[in-house]
Parts: sequence; C-alpha cells; structure tokens
Amino acid sequence: MSTSDVRPSRRAVLTSAAALAAVPLATSGLSGVAEAAAPKLGTWQPRHWRYKVGAFELTTIADTEIFIDGPYPLIGGNASEEEVATLMRDNLLPTDAYQAGFSPTIVNTGREVVLFDTGNGENGFVSRPNGGWLAAGLAPAGFKPEEIDVVVITHGHSDHIGGLIEGGKPLFPNARYVIGAVEHDFWAPEGKHSGDLEGLAAVYRANTAPIAERFTFVKPGDEVVSGIHAVEAYGHTPGHLNFMIESDGQQLYIWADCAHHQVASLARPDWHCVFDIDKEQAAATRKRVFDMLATERIPVVGYHMPFPSVGYVERLDGAGYRWLAHTYQLNR
Repeated sequence: MSTSDVRPSRRAVLTSAAALAAVPLATSGLSGVAEAAAPKLGTWQPRHWRYKVGAFELTTIADTEIFIDGPYPLIGGNASEEEVATLMRDNLLPTDAYQAGFSPTIVNTGREVVLFDTGNGENGFVSRPNGGWLAAGLAPAGFKPEEIDVVVITHGHSDHIGGLIEGGKPLFPNARYVIGAVEHDFWAPEGKHSGDLEGLAAVYRANTAPIAERFTFVKPGDEVVSGIHAVEAYGHTPGHLNFMIESDGQQLYIWADCAHHQVASLARPDWHCVFDIDKEQAAATRKRVFDMLATERIPVVGYHMPFPSVGYVERLDGAGYRWLAHTYQLNR
C-alpha cells in the first residue's frame, strides 16, 4: 500500500470537519456535566525524538530538563546585564533562567549505530536525578547499550563524557570511541591544569581511562564512518569538533557546543560564553558556522538548543542570526 492509499483526500477532510462541527449541536441538550476535580500532572516534554536524513535515521535523547540561572552572565560576559535582559524580553523569554537542551544524538546509518556524546552520566555537570538520563533513556528510545558501534565525543566537557562509564564499567561495551586528537591531548595529561580546568580534566581522565585502548583519534576532515566527517570548530575547547552527516544527497550538521542559548548565542555570536576556553576564537567559530548553515540551509543538531535540539539557522537583517526550531521538515 502506498502513502497515497492512506492519505486522506481534501473532500474527506472537509466531510470529517463538517461532521465534527455538528457534534455540539447534537449534544447541546445533555445535562449533568461532570465537574470532578483531578490532580495536576505537572509539566512534561518528550524524552526522545526520531527523524530522517536521507537513508540515515537519527534519534535525539534528552539527558536533562534542568533550568539554569541566566543567560547572563553565563552568556554575554562582555556585554551588560541589561543588554542581555533586553534581548530576552524582546524575545518573550525570562531574564533570570533558561532551559537548555542536553541532547546526545544517535545516528543509525543502516551499517553502524553511532552515538554523539554521552550526557552527564554519574559525574557530569548536572548530577542525578536531575540529569544523567541517557543510560535510562536508551531503552525507551529503542536501543541497548551493546548495540552502539561507535561513540563520538565532540569535546571533553563533563556533560558530554559523563555517560561513558556506568557503575565503574563502560556503558557501551562493544563500541569504539572517537575524539579529536587535539582535544584528547588537552585533557588527558596529569598535572597540566589547575583550578576549574583540573576539575574537568580529572573527570575526563577518570571516564576515559577504562576505554583508552579503544580510542580512535581524528582530525578535521577525517571520516568517522561512511557519511560522517569531522569539522574543525575550535574555541569552545582547543579541539572542539563538529560533524557533517550526509546521506542520499541530504545533510545535517552537528555543532555540539557552538551555541549555549537559542537566542543569545545566535543573535549575538560575539557575546562571550563563560564555558568557552578561548572566547574570541569561539566567537569567530560561531559566526563562521552560523553563516555557513544559514547560507546553505542545512538542518542542525545543537546540543544545548531546547529539546529536541534540532533546527535551522536564519540570517537576520544586519548582524546576527535566529534559531528556527524543526517542526516536520525531517519527518518524511
């Protein structure tokens, strides 16, 4: 049966609409309307989202739904608090908190199952029970940890590598692991860092030591598997990588942490982010990436964009860009 066999005709839709419109007239004389109280259920959002790029099937999984104080001063440290607040008000957003996505993504190429980033896990940025949901979210999304063939780490921050280890063992026992050589060399050495950077490096070393022999180190331009290539996106971290996904003439771009807020990071890519190690290089990378995506109209997964973290970039008049959330473009 083809899709045309089951797709309703315009006449059928109009006939159904007319029938539904008549229902209130037929029931308006009924009495005894129920007025029973019911408990409130609380807010809810989906925990996974599935869509297509060519022959590839992609699944994005929520690792947390946490609200973060900000965006100022986490974003806009080189601007004023009022400038950031004004931008939030102009976009009908709160000025004191925002809900970032933390969104690992699985790409099923038909040959391999490739996971991009592993969330917060047991020792990441957002501690359990508020974060670290990937391990529990795999089964509802249709996956088993042992089915993951490749784990790609975009960079070494704890909200991306926290989920590598679960209960002292690798969560993905059959996978090979891919990371940029520059990135690994920045985080892995003992005694290199101090302060907050050493805290992050310690988590990186602890979570990668059990899988060190299974790492493949890549550089920009390298192929992870057929149809997935690494792209240089340095600045957020020294070896931060993006990835281009290509299948059957269609593309999708994974930008990892090029942006941390769907309005502030795009409208003002020059604003600094506290999480960026090289803030000026990160700003230059954002501008370059956003401009390319807006020009070429390529869909993107932004790890910290609001879940399901899939969308497009639109160039604004003058400077700046806008995030356009995915609706149904990739559902066919």
